[in-house]
Amino acid sequence: MSISIKEVKCRKDLKSFIKFPDRLYKNDPLYVPSLYSDELHTLDSKINPAYDFCEAMLYLAMDGEKVVGRIAGIINHHANCDWDERSVRFGWMEFIDDRQVSEMLINKVAEWGKSHGMKYIKGPLGFTDMDKEGLLVEGFDHLPSITCIYNFPYYKDHLEALGFVKDVDWTQTLVDLPAEVPSVFKRSVSIIEERYNIHVFNPKTKKQLFEKGRQMFYIINESFSDNKLYEFTKLTDSQIDGYVKEYMPLVNKKLVCFVVDEFNDLIGFGLAIPQLSKAMQKARGRIFPLGFIPLLRALKKNDTIEALMIGVIPKFQQKGVHALIFDYIHTNSLKMGVKQMITNPQLEHNHKVQPIFDAYNPKPYIRRRSYKKSID
Repeated sequence: MSISIKEVKCRKDLKSFIKFPDRLYKNDPLYVPSLYSDELHTLDSKINPAYDFCEAMLYLAMDGEKVVGRIAGIINHHANCDWDERSVRFGWMEFIDDRQVSEMLINKVAEWGKSHGMKYIKGPLGFTDMDKEGLLVEGFDHLPSITCIYNFPYYKDHLEALGFVKDVDWTQTLVDLPAEVPSVFKRSVSIIEERYNIHVFNPKTKKQLFEKGRQMFYIINESFSDNKLYEFTKLTDSQIDGYVKEYMPLVNKKLVCFVVDEFNDLIGFGLAIPQLSKAMQKARGRIFPLGFIPLLRALKKNDTIEALMIGVIPKFQQKGVHALIFDYIHTNSLKMGVKQMITNPQLEHNHKVQPIFDAYNPKPYIRRRSYKKSID
């Protein structure tokens, strides 16, 4: 093969960039395609507000006229400032099992980063924590979440052969929901509510749901930055506006728990969604003309949920607020016929969050990894 690297400069190239995984994983039964519209929104510098503080380059690896790989190079200036580092990220990395292809793609991002004064290259990472991140390194026999990266096992070998080393791991677990809420949560609810004068808030209107949804993202900013979560940077107002507008209409109020104080201000939340991976496979990455049908069915009837996010403001952390959240979501899940829950990717050293699932006897499900190496 005669491999060349091509910069994505036009709409046609961007479409090739987005569609390449569909061809690469064509015969893989566990591959879950991303929504084409979401990818287009994220990678378009004219649409994604993350470009206000990020620079990015997209590259295609070409064998003649055939795409054999892709990669994005990203410099998140907020993250580099917050974490006092000079790193270029790589993401959206896909390639055939050919060492020349993977090496040329990585080297292209490294060269671009170095030309901008970067000292390290790390990933897979997105623009922010709201994007897919972490290479799949364990759990290749499990269906991945729609919010997570899926890749072939050989990706790990390629990166390590190029000198990358582990920077951090995220783990996901699977829990079987018992027929009753664990007593450790159930018996704590009334005590915690009375002690801290807090309670679960149920939005009655769309306006209330959106207001609490907006507050939810501000809690993410406060709690995630306070806990120094890996590479986290605060979401901007423009990003929050976009996420509220795009995702809150899809939220099932039975699977989102808002905990408020005596002033009705949000102090904690938990958000779960029905597992949509199988539905997304049927939709093949397109909502229209018929892709919305399996997605709607999965949203209405599903025996598995995914615990996407949980957050509590620093003032109320370690005070049992999660008991109210688990009691609410677990109780509603049972009414909906849910039998299993998959946890969101959790940093392996996040000892504040991981133990709160212990009452469910979680089983290992999937492990993901961010790699790092010096550009020099």
